[in-house]
Amino acid sequence: MRLQDFDPPRTPASRAAVELAAASHTPALLHHVVRSWLWAEAFALVEDRRGVDHELLYVSAVLHDLGLVPAYDNVSLSYEEAGGHVAVALTAGAGWPAERRRRALEVIVRHNWPSVDPGLDVEGHLLEVATSLDISGARPDLLPREFLLEVLEAYPRLTLADEFTAGVTEQARRKPTTAARRIVEGGVAQKLAHHPLERLDRSRP
Repeated sequence: MRLQDFDPPRTPASRAAVELAAASHTPALLHHVVRSWLWAEAFALVEDRRGVDHELLYVSAVLHDLGLVPAYDNVSLSYEEAGGHVAVALTAGAGWPAERRRRALEVIVRHNWPSVDPGLDVEGHLLEVATSLDISGARPDLLPREFLLEVLEAYPRLTLADEFTAGVTEQARRKPTTAARRIVEGGVAQKLAHHPLERLDRSRP
């Protein structure tokens, strides 16, 4: 498994999604969403998941934290739902049918579930396990060490720990009934501060 084995889909929706993410996110959060896509695709291989909609997975991965960006924040919706609605609008512009647009919202919302049954939603499952790895440090040993190192060299973690902790804590304060509160109360700050991938990231001092 090598980084070069994974190419983003060459579609209008995929190009628009990553352009929007790049224009909206800090470098640390942009690297996080790209790594999340790479981890998701890697878990699809390791778990031998079939029938994955790779374009849907890519678009959902690169847009999944857009609700943390002030321009796309929502006064009452959770940040994952707010970001999901941006994905719906973007994919509508790319010509996706209504059902597939709704799937982008579902996948992004479900990435913040404690777990997602792959029988219910394989793309939601893959994004959930991928973001659990990148944020909480879950199951790093399931992916080859050399692949982890290669991805971290291309997309270092930078200031993700501080930025994500601050963003999700603010969301939890303003929207205490959303998943952000569970994430904060679950110790996300400590998980990020002692993240196993931080030790592998060769860009760290």
